[in-house]
Amino acid sequence: MDTGSTKVVLAANSGFCFGVRRAVEIVDKLIADGNKHIFTIGELIHNPTYLERLEKRGVSICEEGDILNVAKEYPDAVFVVRAHGLRKEISDMLVSNNVKFVDATCPFVKKIHKIVSENSSENTDTVIIGDKKHPEVEGIKSYAKGRVFICSDENELSLSCEKMGIEAENSPIMVSQTTFNLKKYENCQKILKKLYTNPKIFGTICSVTENRQIEAAKLASESDVMLVLGAKKSSNSKKLYEICSELCKNTYFAETAEDVPFDEIGKIFSDDFCGRFTAGITAGASTPDDIIEEVKIRMANEIVINSDATTENENPVIKDTMTFEEMLNASYKTIRAGERVQGVITSVTPTEVHVDLGIKQTGIIPYSEISFDPNFKVEENFKVGDKIDVVVVKFNDAEGIVSLSKKRMDVDKNWNELKEAYDNATVLEGKIVEAVRGGVIFQAGPNRVFVPASHTTLPRSENAPSEEDLKKLVGEAGKIKIIDINEQRRRAVGSMRTVIREERKALQAKFWESVEVGKTYSGVVKSLTAYGAFVDLGGVDGMVHITELSWKHIKHPSDVVKIGDTIDVFVKALDVEKKRISLGYKTEDTNPWNIFKGKYAVEDVAEVKIVNLMPFGAFAEIVPGVDGLIHISQICEQKIQKPADVLSVGETVSAKITAIDEENKKVSLSIKALLVPEEAAEETAQETVEEAVADAE
Repeated sequence: MDTGSTKVVLAANSGFCFGVRRAVEIVDKLIADGNKHIFTIGELIHNPTYLERLEKRGVSICEEGDILNVAKEYPDAVFVVRAHGLRKEISDMLVSNNVKFVDATCPFVKKIHKIVSENSSENTDTVIIGDKKHPEVEGIKSYAKGRVFICSDENELSLSCEKMGIEAENSPIMVSQTTFNLKKYENCQKILKKLYTNPKIFGTICSVTENRQIEAAKLASESDVMLVLGAKKSSNSKKLYEICSELCKNTYFAETAEDVPFDEIGKIFSDDFCGRFTAGITAGASTPDDIIEEVKIRMANEIVINSDATTENENPVIKDTMTFEEMLNASYKTIRAGERVQGVITSVTPTEVHVDLGIKQTGIIPYSEISFDPNFKVEENFKVGDKIDVVVVKFNDAEGIVSLSKKRMDVDKNWNELKEAYDNATVLEGKIVEAVRGGVIFQAGPNRVFVPASHTTLPRSENAPSEEDLKKLVGEAGKIKIIDINEQRRRAVGSMRTVIREERKALQAKFWESVEVGKTYSGVVKSLTAYGAFVDLGGVDGMVHITELSWKHIKHPSDVVKIGDTIDVFVKALDVEKKRISLGYKTEDTNPWNIFKGKYAVEDVAEVKIVNLMPFGAFAEIVPGVDGLIHISQICEQKIQKPADVLSVGETVSAKITAIDEENKKVSLSIKALLVPEEAAEETAQETVEEAVADAE
């Protein structure tokens, strides 16, 4: 059902398949022929709605273990073998006990029974790909003569192969449940062929099921919303849902029209409407036609709006013979849902806008249909008396109102803006407003653009980002480029990562044009390694070696800087060809020796801290990075055995600078010089300076 660019599409291969329809027709004929006691052996098909209808028509379900008792109680009873078939022992029991039955087993299922029976032996392993608990699979298993391995997917098959043992002279046979997933069965075939030289593999997925799955996959890939109708117990319906869910994020599973979330689907239509909208429907092999038709009609009536319709104002026909009331009614315009019309604003509130359309009903634009901007202020942007273009959404005659949408009117304009941005590679600014499956929604002005998770600002990873990771991005401002346009569905895909990459390339090009040795930059520490720190200079990374971070020895770059720090660095060396930059961080201004020289000279007294004790003296820190030696003979007036007898590490003392060795950057200190008369101290200092320097070496 197509109303312009908004469609409800029903897959051609939907509903009863040949086997199910045949079983249903067999029961219908038995009822029509006047049989009073009709029993199906197990559920005829997997659909509770249809089974309820059968029960009301007098058809009962009989379990396998009760067949003989029921047949004895009702001699005229007719038993119907379900479409899924029976286990061989049950079929043999019916025949040997002369139970009256009609075989409604699907011909495709009977074909598998024959394949397994004719190709298996006591020495042959039979592999069945399907649902272990499904009656069809249980029936197939009963016809195998050797070992049987039932696998629901590729992983179970691999485990089963280990148990089977690989024997080239006794290759297994493999069949599948008729309604199994075609793609998964093909994967299972590849696994078996790798392990066995000549496995016998049979294509037993029914052609109708195969076509149904292929068609459903195609429809799901083209739809904004996909609906799978079928019973919860229906194997083929569940497989359809799996297939469609992988291709359409808004896929729903329902047994009847009452299970369909029309309100939720309607919201998706309202939020995602971009001038075109497709709702796809497919149904399992046991879904009755009337359920499918009911859902199709309700979907069309409650969801679909012809958003491409144009206003056709019909000239009112007013005749002299009319009463005043008839003339008044005839003077009103006639408009239909989906039309584009112009009206005059009559009332504005924070939550809705009332519009006079020249008809009897009051036009109302709810807040959700006014703007794509979640922060839009209605009263600031609309005034009473303004003309406004809108789309008619639906009528509510009971309340005398008609629902309108301005958002849908803006769709064409917005879409053209996106196409222009795509064609011109324009960068759009905005922010992330919503996290959805597989990515986020980026609001660029009035346009909502899908950004896949891999194109957001999240760090690249082997694993897909979690829902929580995506939610953390909501509210983040940024820029995007449109990287893909789907004209048919009016969908645009954007990338934040592309903009970041291009901006970085531009910065890199600019950097390499002007960089030179000695030039200083302010950069951000990006990462740390054991041998240095990498600094982002604005699109280009350079490395500060650990020896360039500090004038004193450090164990790790984290002793000086941390990730995220903004630091001033200078270029020490360049390799333009390899795009490598060596950076310096420590400067002569921060050189401890220069700081020391600028602050102290020989004969000056300094407050120093003892940092190390040796047999020949004590080392004391004068300024950070510069230590001086207090020879043992310069610690006190009397002779001592060792410095530790008088001093301790961490202690602060006053000492005189007695000598400075510029070439070797060494300093001699004396505590004793502050304790003895000046003349004696000078003589002592002159005598011991060379000795002290030698000892320090």
